[in-house]
Amino acid sequence: MKLIISDACRGLVESVADYLPDAQWQRCMVHFYRNVFSHVPSTKVREVTHMLKAIHAQENRRAAQEKADAVIADLRAQRLTRAADLIEESIDETLTYYGFPDSHWRKIRTNNPLERIMKEIRRRTRVVGAFPDGQSCLNLAAARLRHIAAGKWSARKYMNMAPLYQEQHQTHGAVA
Repeated sequence: MKLIISDACRGLVESVADYLPDAQWQRCMVHFYRNVFSHVPSTKVREVTHMLKAIHAQENRRAAQEKADAVIADLRAQRLTRAADLIEESIDETLTYYGFPDSHWRKIRTNNPLERIMKEIRRRTRVVGAFPDGQSCLNLAAARLRHIAAGKWSARKYMNMAPLYQEQHQTHGAVA
């Protein structure tokens, strides 16, 4: 396991370090953006969206950090200090993906695949409404996951892992 992508749930983030010490943690950009938007008036959300996307559109981590510094200064000039503070404190958590092959960046900046699966499970459980017990809910969720694993979602190749393996091989040499 090389990378864990999640929101900023403190317990989950701490568990990554405890149980997967070799894995890095990437804060989901979508969740981060939503957190920033909670400190921005609705009239400014579109503008701030473009600013945040500009940070993550940079070609390397250093450039992204420099862009973040410029965005923070701009937000402070607009008196959006809480949004600027949040970006200043947390932007590094959203830049972990820069340590991976650039062909993977679009796929590992968010936890959208997991969100999509959870949405599908919620859709199925809402149809039932009330469950007689927790086990029946678990059975339905497990059945849905089995269906997903056996169906079209599992047949798709989400990412080509060859660039990551090649990069590891070049960095660490051949593993015996």
